[in-house]
Amino acid sequence: MKTVSRPASPYSDVIRERWRRPRFRGDLPGADLIAEDVNPLCGDRVRMMVAIEDGRVGAARFAGDSCAICTASADVVAELVTGRSTVDAGRLATEDVLAVLDADIRPTRMKCVSLPVGVLHRALGARA
Repeated sequence: MKTVSRPASPYSDVIRERWRRPRFRGDLPGADLIAEDVNPLCGDRVRMMVAIEDGRVGAARFAGDSCAICTASADVVAELVTGRSTVDAGRLATEDVLAVLDADIRPTRMKCVSLPVGVLHRALGARA
C-alpha cells in the first residue's frame, strides 16, 4: 500500500493559531492613536489602535482584512507593544515579529509581516 504524503504547510503553528484565534483583534474604544494602511499588491488592510497611559502602551488592538501571515503578525505586534513605553514600542522591528512567528517567510511574503509594524510606527509617529 502506497502512502500519500501531504505537502508541509507553509505556516508555522504560531501563524495558524494567531490567524484562527487572534488575541488582540477588535476595536479599541477610546484609542488615542489609530493608523491604517493597505498593501496594494495583495489587498491586505490593517488598522492598529493604541491606547496610551502614562507614556506607555496601555492597550493595542488591530482590525482589518488580511492573509493569515499578516493577521498573525498584527496580533503579535499588538501583544509585543502592550505595556512598553511609546519610545520602546516605536523601536519594534519586523525581525522581532518574525522571531515570535517562528516561520521561514519567503521574501515575496515579507510585506505581510512588515505591514502591521509599519502601521504601528505610523500611529506612534502621529503622536510626535
